[in-house]
Amino acid sequence: MTSLTDRKNAAISRGVGMTTQIYADRAENSEIWDKEGNRYIDFAAGIAVVNTGHRHPRIVEAVKAQIDRFTHTCHQVVPYESYVHLAERLNTLTPGNFAKKTIFVTTGAEAVENAVKIARAATGRQAIIAFGGGFHGRTFMGMALTGKVVPYKVGFGAMPGDVFHAPFPIELHGVSVEQSIAALKKLFAADVDPGRVAAIILEPVQGEGGFYPAPAAFMRALREICDQHGILLIADEVQTGFARTGKLFAMEHHDVAPDLMTMAKSLAGGFPLAAVTGRAEIMDAPAPGGLGGTYGGNPIGIAAAHAVLDVIEDEKLCERAEQLGSRLKQRLAAIREQAPEIVDIRGPGFMNAVEFNDVKTNLPSADFANRVRLIALEKGLILLTCGVHGNVIRFLAPITIQDDVFAEALDILEASIMAARA
Repeated sequence: MTSLTDRKNAAISRGVGMTTQIYADRAENSEIWDKEGNRYIDFAAGIAVVNTGHRHPRIVEAVKAQIDRFTHTCHQVVPYESYVHLAERLNTLTPGNFAKKTIFVTTGAEAVENAVKIARAATGRQAIIAFGGGFHGRTFMGMALTGKVVPYKVGFGAMPGDVFHAPFPIELHGVSVEQSIAALKKLFAADVDPGRVAAIILEPVQGEGGFYPAPAAFMRALREICDQHGILLIADEVQTGFARTGKLFAMEHHDVAPDLMTMAKSLAGGFPLAAVTGRAEIMDAPAPGGLGGTYGGNPIGIAAAHAVLDVIEDEKLCERAEQLGSRLKQRLAAIREQAPEIVDIRGPGFMNAVEFNDVKTNLPSADFANRVRLIALEKGLILLTCGVHGNVIRFLAPITIQDDVFAEALDILEASIMAARA
């Protein structure tokens, strides 16, 4: 009998990478069962998509109710009130004490693409600055902005022009805030006139790049530079949004607001929905018809997103994220006493990571991180690695994870790290 893996290999492009060979049969909150009935604790959450857990009853109920009314009209043809209401909610909830407007699209990459379009239309400028290690999607503009070559850019040819990169400040890897800002100013002097720069885009906490939070001093400095030169600041909150960092949005940890913000992933709790929210006058820069998409703001995703926002508020998931993250970091700190491979434990709220080096060379060890991941998988815990060096394990369990399941997962994690040392 042909295995599912063999069927997958025969039917699906190898460019679609897979972290595991688990084929899901059903899922509930923080647990997944595969086709053979094996149970796994999910510390990936669809890459931060189901912050509210798999199949949250209120989200399922909202989706079923919407399906009973209509599934699609294309908002640009026959609009619906729920789209308008969700835009109103995001305009109120996102950081920044100014009038805002919102558009809905389908994916995070599409949100980034539209943010760039809006920034260029609003400023009349072309250049965009991003940061090393950042991830902004797999479309051509997304790839150009992304600060990692393998596997995202390799083999895909020339990237769009007028995209520049500066180093992201990571003290652990020898890049201070001062050095990063100095490099940005050198970029202005040597490569691109700041008067041609439409926007600077960054993740408040780098996702694929290794879960490195942007220091507060760095964010303030970027805001000052943007204001000085008429540049827009875009916060890519695709992975950081919706209670993951202990705030509804990660930019709430900073005392500055972005001009534009991109959102996706957990916005609709597992349904494809993304958004761009920003200053009203900037969002109005494109002409009618310049923004949109056939599936943008699909009514099922919109219904799910309303339920997600209700669940986050009613179940106090921002506070829950802080509690879970604190417990996880405390446990990792205790493990670190026995595992010198651990060189850093970090992350706001429940957007946490642990970084590993080789004890002999003190260089980043992707091999050790992957050994931990594979051992944990054998024990029933799904983990994800990340980072430019591949030596980081990131933790993205649903914020609704049950206390007993969380405790079980921490035991598996400790056993896996210790086994990887053997």
